[in-house]
Amino acid sequence: MLSSLLPPEVAVAEVFGDPEDAVLLPGEEAVIARAVEKRQREYTTTRHLARTALAQLGLPPVAIGTGGNREPLWPAGIVGSMTHCRGYRAAAVARFGGGGGAGRADAGVEDRTAGVVGLGIDAEPHAPLPEGVLDTIARPDEGPGLAALAAERPQVRWDRLVFCAKESVYKAWFPVAQRWLGFGEASVEFVPDEEIVATPGILAASGTFSARILQSGAPITQMTGRWAIESGLVLTAVTL
Repeated sequence: MLSSLLPPEVAVAEVFGDPEDAVLLPGEEAVIARAVEKRQREYTTTRHLARTALAQLGLPPVAIGTGGNREPLWPAGIVGSMTHCRGYRAAAVARFGGGGGAGRADAGVEDRTAGVVGLGIDAEPHAPLPEGVLDTIARPDEGPGLAALAAERPQVRWDRLVFCAKESVYKAWFPVAQRWLGFGEASVEFVPDEEIVATPGILAASGTFSARILQSGAPITQMTGRWAIESGLVLTAVTL
């Protein structure tokens, strides 16, 4: 699912659930030694998937540590992102370089020799946000556009999509900027694709989004990405 939102130079691994063969490598265990079992499973599976994706780039298994801001510490020359939500985990990695394009999802033969400078992915359940959360993550200027989209495509949980998109924006932003980006410092705008498939209990939709970064002195001021709703999930991805 996620690979359809990313360019061919990005390697993706995703899974529903937690594989029994997922294990941590030395140096990773200490980070979650005191975590609850659910968090340990999430952490273990996403690291397992990251190594699976790295193998697609021809790289050997390696421990993926955690930085002071809880960011993954990727091997030299690699950019990546991980995500997890109820019943789903995913990781995406690419070689660092100038060959990427913001939000591209090019068709054709896979080329994983090109590089990207930033990568962010996120997954969320396609369900309403808890009451009051949208008011804390959305900017006033985003309101009219979201209201119009809700009237046009009421099947889509646009509130959840805002949260998911801003999470992927932040994940792409932090390794480049090396500083915090608040929800209110990014303004997102969504463009749905023409086709939307809705059957009883099942919704499939997709589109693009753009993000304006409003932080003073930001090294990046614009991002673009893609989004999809599939299998009860909201998925977003940004490639720089």
